[in-house]
Amino acid sequence: MASRSALKAAYSPYSKIRVGSAVLTDDGQVFSGCNVENASYGATICAERTAILKAVSEGAKSIQAIVVMTESAEPWAPCGLCRQVILEFATLKTPVILVNTKGKQKRLSVGRLCPYAFSPKQMK
Repeated sequence: MASRSALKAAYSPYSKIRVGSAVLTDDGQVFSGCNVENASYGATICAERTAILKAVSEGAKSIQAIVVMTESAEPWAPCGLCRQVILEFATLKTPVILVNTKGKQKRLSVGRLCPYAFSPKQMK
C-alpha cells in the first residue's frame, strides 16, 4: 500500500507522529506523501498535502480518492489546511479513507469531512 510506504519515510523528529497518504488521480495514477516536520513547525507539511502537491506537480488536477494512514489507535482525519487543499482538487463525493497500521478503517466522503466547505465553486 502506497500510504504505508510513505508513512515509513515520514520525518517527524519533534512530534514522533508519522503519517502517510496516497491519492488516486483521475487518470489512475497513485501519488504518495509523508509528513515532513521542521523545527519552526510552520514549515512542516502534512502527508496529505505532500501527496496532493506531488500529483499536481506531475499534471494531475483531480483526486478520485485519498488515503490517510497513521500509527494511532484510531484513524485520524486530515487537519484543516489539508482539508482545504483536498477540496481544491476533489469533489464532495470523493472518498476519504482513514486507516491505521493495525487495519482499523473509517470511510467517508469529502463532503462529510467538510460539511460547510469553502471550495473553488465559491470563487466563481
